[in-house]
Amino acid sequence: MVTLANVYEKFGEVSEAAQLLETELGTMLLENECLDADLIRRPDTAKASEILQKINKHTLGRLIFALKAKQKDLAVSALMLEKALDARNFLSHSFYRHHNFRRNSPEGRELMLNDLERLHREILDAYLALLSASGVNMDEQIASGENSHLPIKWVKI
Repeated sequence: MVTLANVYEKFGEVSEAAQLLETELGTMLLENECLDADLIRRPDTAKASEILQKINKHTLGRLIFALKAKQKDLAVSALMLEKALDARNFLSHSFYRHHNFRRNSPEGRELMLNDLERLHREILDAYLALLSASGVNMDEQIASGENSHLPIKWVKI
């Protein structure tokens, strides 16, 4: 039987996935902006800070829009990113209102958990596609048993 704690736990997992997606989009946009500003060959901490502050103010939708504008041939489908954005927006703004009193019955909690599983998959699909486009293979990372942070790759020009 699905408990309310199970629903809350899954909600947290889906929220984490949404933040990971947002972070990866921000990282990709930061890389593009820094390359455009030639900060690799001509470091400028003030300019780098300005770029980062601007990116950190973006919503998830704005990050997607800005990255698509920078990378016309983005390796991740626009539809996948749009589905992830819709999933995150539903999770953040409508999930509990939509499910209302379902939390009070086992059948209702089951529906809520199923909905969260769907949202999680939509967000994770986009996140994993972005990681792959960035050269990160999560399957290899998991299979290796490596439990540490991924190394930061510096762009060399």
